[in-house]
Amino acid sequence: MKIDGGATSATTELAIKVETENRETHARITAERLRELVRRIGDHGDRFLVVQRIPDMPDVFVQVWHERADDGTTGEYQLEHRESRDRFLGAVLTDPERVAEAMTGWARRTDGWDTGVEWTPVEHDAPAEVPELPDDVREQVEERVRELLRCGYDDRARLSETAEEYLVDGDLRPVSAPQARQLVDRLWVERVAEQETWDGVTDPERLTRAFETLRAAHGITARENFTCCRNCGTTEIGAEGPPDAAGFVFFHSQCTEGAAAGHGLALLYGGFDGSAETTAAVGRQVVAALAAEGLSTEWDGDPSTVLTVTPLDWRKRLVG
Repeated sequence: MKIDGGATSATTELAIKVETENRETHARITAERLRELVRRIGDHGDRFLVVQRIPDMPDVFVQVWHERADDGTTGEYQLEHRESRDRFLGAVLTDPERVAEAMTGWARRTDGWDTGVEWTPVEHDAPAEVPELPDDVREQVEERVRELLRCGYDDRARLSETAEEYLVDGDLRPVSAPQARQLVDRLWVERVAEQETWDGVTDPERLTRAFETLRAAHGITARENFTCCRNCGTTEIGAEGPPDAAGFVFFHSQCTEGAAAGHGLALLYGGFDGSAETTAAVGRQVVAALAAEGLSTEWDGDPSTVLTVTPLDWRKRLVG
């Protein structure tokens, strides 16, 4: 299956992330799966979809709200799309197929996807003026946000929370929530523009494919950017996979930061039975899966030593 680049195949993934009222997240789904989600909504607790492109961009999304009538009839669909902070349009439709068609066209950036629909402006509050941060505060927060953008796993909401909390000292909160969001959005857009210059498959994408192979073909629980540290990761990794998983491999957020800084990526691995033999076997499977994706490793085969992916060009594409 491939990511949509303008093709219309039913098996082509759309470069979108869908969030539902019942807290489901669906990323890089097909047009048919999006259509299924549109048809599904309507019951209490499952009445809307919010769709962003990958990578996410500030103030750009499409969303739909639908509540099934008490008599079981379909009722109306409130479809809205936002193009910028100032341009926010909505329409009322009755046919879920037409809703899905419009949302798919938006996802594919199809010329004229919004024609044939009677759009009207959606009322929304004008953006409030956000005070500029003092230079010393801004520079410290920018440095931290840029580090996390290079890591590539946090979305804009998580980054904004980090930016707001980073310099908190007791009751002193030098960065407000609006200031944090504005700073993050600016740096996010810069990073997205940078990653648009990247060609081909990146090393983090090769790593993801290797982890997918370990899960699917070898029954190994494999997680990226998992927990904050080694102790938390080894404590919690058992709950992340099936009960019959033979072993695990993961890297935590400190490992990610090391890779993003150019130091290679340390992988923690082991067998759930605690034996050195199983741990060594898992290590060999990890090395083989990485090698199959073109990634080299440093590991002496000793199950008590860390396995490092190096050299590594850490260019992690943002999702949002």
